[in-house]
Amino acid sequence: MSAIRTALIAVPFLVAAPGLATAQDVDAMPDPEEISGDMTTIGVGAAYGPDYEGSDDYRFIPGAILRTQLGGVSIVTRGLYLYADVAPKGDGAVSLDAGPIAGLRLSRTGDVKDEIVDQLPERKTAIEVGAFGGASISGLTNPYDKLSFRVDALTDVNGAWDGWNFSPSVTFATPLSRKAYASASVGLDYVSDNFAMTYFGITPTENALVPELPVYDIDGGLKNWKLGLLAAHSIGDGDLLSGWQVFANASYKKLVGDFADSPIVADRGSSGQWFVAAGVGYTF
Repeated sequence: MSAIRTALIAVPFLVAAPGLATAQDVDAMPDPEEISGDMTTIGVGAAYGPDYEGSDDYRFIPGAILRTQLGGVSIVTRGLYLYADVAPKGDGAVSLDAGPIAGLRLSRTGDVKDEIVDQLPERKTAIEVGAFGGASISGLTNPYDKLSFRVDALTDVNGAWDGWNFSPSVTFATPLSRKAYASASVGLDYVSDNFAMTYFGITPTENALVPELPVYDIDGGLKNWKLGLLAAHSIGDGDLLSGWQVFANASYKKLVGDFADSPIVADRGSSGQWFVAAGVGYTF
């Protein structure tokens, strides 16, 4: 079951829409022994997302994707983050998922479209490292589906923010046929006090610099909930195990509580954050 996961196209931006394979679709899928080898998917795409977290201005973002299974280690990109699943996989329906994470956070590290928020000091690029752990259950609706529970833990090592952030999530993924794949996810983000103040607070010094934004103290906690949908389909003579595929996905994030009330959100942006992406990948 871990091998089929690595053969299916992954995206750098999020996860996506559920579907159930029919009996005819399942019969058309390859035997599990046929998909036990190493596989790699690479691709390129473009996304349309918020200018910064909490913004109501949007911009296009180019991206690249990687998903590979080599010697029992699964490596995948999710946005600007790289995940490596190094947990041994057995033959049962339940498997453990665990490994390191590394990535970048670029929110407000450059020019911002909003003329008021742009006057605030730029944030440092955050270099975030940590780990994830969870479990997956396969075979709920067909031999190839997977229901996964995961918690990510990340901290910054570049002086952008202090503390730890935690993100629990649940994802259901399944092939719909030999050529089509879909998944859906729900998740939460919990952040540290310093992260909250760095990206959503307004200090007295910043208020003196930008009087339009009032002083705003904020503590860490639940920052947002989020939903994600993905659909992928092979093109040409290939299938999900080899050849070309196209993908499309969308996600919605809702900032909550004090994060939604931050001046850079409530006064200058929006608590609802959409993110859409599309692209093409190749599996070999």
